Amino acid sequence: MSTGIGVEERTDAVTTLLEPVAKLDREVLGLAGLVDTDQARGLVDLYYRWQEHRIALRGQIRAIVQGADPAASTDLLAHIADQVEQLERQMVRVFDEWTETHRVGVWSKAQLGIGPVLAAGLLGHIDIERAATAGAIWRFAGLDPTVKWGKGERRPWNADLKVLCWKIGDSFVKVSGREDALYGQLYRQRKAYELERDASGGNADAAARKLEDQKIKDKALRLRLESGHLADGQLDQRARRWAVKIFLSHWHEVAYREFYGVAPPAPFILEHGDGHVHRIEVPAG
Repeated sequence: MSTGIGVEERTDAVTTLLEPVAKLDREVLGLAGLVDTDQARGLVDLYYRWQEHRIALRGQIRAIVQGADPAASTDLLAHIADQVEQLERQMVRVFDEWTETHRVGVWSKAQLGIGPVLAAGLLGHIDIERAATAGAIWRFAGLDPTVKWGKGERRPWNADLKVLCWKIGDSFVKVSGREDALYGQLYRQRKAYELERDASGGNADAAARKLEDQKIKDKALRLRLESGHLADGQLDQRARRWAVKIFLSHWHEVAYREFYGVAPPAPFILEHGDGHVHRIEVPAG
């Protein structure tokens, strides 16, 4: 039965579908300076959703190539994945331009492990006028373990910012092999401290509380907690969060100086497990 669509029409439709994403010209890129923080926050979320879709498409393509459906073609999926990847790259350029309009954005990108997307995400989520101290940012990002809330109460931290901070911690781990990566090196130092502290029995109380608060089904994990030690993964997450909190403290100081023109009233002090304290100076950027 005829569909009423001729060969030429079908060919034109396919050609239109497969047209490449338009290039991001300088005129459009120049509009990045007009982006406000609310728009930036939404665009960062959109970027990560595009990234998830592209990864899913690449996964489908791999499954087909590896024989899940050998009769299927991957051409269209590959084309769409390529287009999404191009959109991601264009968005990174927009974020790069926008963050250049903020001193703390420029500083952030100068730190190994922080690129335009993460820098834009921080600017989009954190309002320095509502963050008198670095601790306020920690709490807003869900990095203050002392914060509690009751059933039915609104969560006191921002879930999207918490995910962003997880990504920052993951990025610091990836660059931790470089000696010039300050926050990556701080992660490694803290990881060594956490491992040593756990080995010497310093986490016995924390392990006991974890046994009380959670239903541990994994036998090996339960035995480890019962022996007074935390899981390796939890020790690693502790080190990551610690490095991220230092970074956010430095971010706060740079942003505060940019907005108010003076140093923050409560400078960040690094507390060590041995009871000593000292300040880690904000790196250049």
